[in-house]
Amino acid sequence: MSQRIHFITVATKDLDAGRRFYQDGLGWEPLMDVPEEIIFFQVAPGLVLGLFQADKFVQDLGGAVLGTDVSGLMLSHNVDSPERVRATVEKMVAAGGTVLKQPTQSDFGGIFHGHVQDPNGVIWEIAHNPGWRLEPDGTVVFE
Repeated sequence: MSQRIHFITVATKDLDAGRRFYQDGLGWEPLMDVPEEIIFFQVAPGLVLGLFQADKFVQDLGGAVLGTDVSGLMLSHNVDSPERVRATVEKMVAAGGTVLKQPTQSDFGGIFHGHVQDPNGVIWEIAHNPGWRLEPDGTVVFE
């Protein structure tokens, strides 16, 4: 198997709240939007984030999964400055997110980051790491 992930699909109890969060909070445009079922966002070349209405998610798995809560998962988005961290966190909160950790300087590697939970429980880290470089295609380069 090649070392890639093409889709990250998250069950969501409120698809409309998720849509508002990702469109208004992050400014993302849907790749595909099937009302009351699923919405896809192209987040990188070859990588799509899907928000799947929870009951449809369970149905798609043939009932093999009963719970759809998200825990132990964090998605990270890197930006080019601490100011962009703050601005992005503010937009996410205005779109229905909840701050878990205010933007602050970390003891780890000089990272400046904040954490926001989306309306469906997905935790996002918004970070600026001066020791990383982001290529135009989104590739992370450790320097």
